[in-house]
Amino acid sequence: MKRFENRVAIITGAADGIGKAGALRFASEGAKVVIWDLNEEKGLKTLKEIKDYGIDAIFDKVNTAKYNEVEAATKEVIEKFDKIDILINNAGITRDSTLKKMTPEQWQAVIDVNLTGVFNCSQIVSKHMLEAGYGRIINTSSVVGLYGNFGQTNYAATKAGVIGMTKTMAKELGRKGITVNAVAPGFIATEMVKKMPEEVIKKMESMIPVSRLGKPEEIASAYAYLASEEAGYITATVLSVDGGIVI
Repeated sequence: MKRFENRVAIITGAADGIGKAGALRFASEGAKVVIWDLNEEKGLKTLKEIKDYGIDAIFDKVNTAKYNEVEAATKEVIEKFDKIDILINNAGITRDSTLKKMTPEQWQAVIDVNLTGVFNCSQIVSKHMLEAGYGRIINTSSVVGLYGNFGQTNYAATKAGVIGMTKTMAKELGRKGITVNAVAPGFIATEMVKKMPEEVIKKMESMIPVSRLGKPEEIASAYAYLASEEAGYITATVLSVDGGIVI
């Protein structure tokens, strides 16, 4: 029996990058996968790849910052699969600028997706988990949320906020059979990062004790572990997957 057979997993921001790696990982281990993303073209492509595993899956174009869209999409999942076991709050954006130059629009856009989006999905989905008496919620933070980063006041604020939300939700939901944890990725070799100048990538690698960027699949492995039965006694934890960059 595969580890997530008969489990239903929602992964936000799963059209590409780390989210896609997570979706494919859960599908490979038997989960029914729900992709929520704004990029319909890439989302449908990922959906096809998942279905190639012979797995039942759906894609919904969802703006997680919009409460009503999350409600409608959650209703669709319940109607199709009758339950939700796993929620991976992976969706996130950046609008980088120094504090001096950051516009209110740059600030708010990141807050809306990275913080409000996590709240919306967690609150709405957890209602169904509470009814079932079981759930795994995994929030994507960042090493930036732990240690800050130049030019990312907005992003750092949201990723630090996600950690606070994770610990609070873990306290509130734990006695109902729901664990809540966070993963804090370091520099990961997504398609966006790979397009950076080679000298920038080399500088990033020089800062990391293991001397390389992480792979999206390595973050997906962390998601899978925290969502598994093996991690049933782990909650309110922030798992750094960063090659030791924070040492």
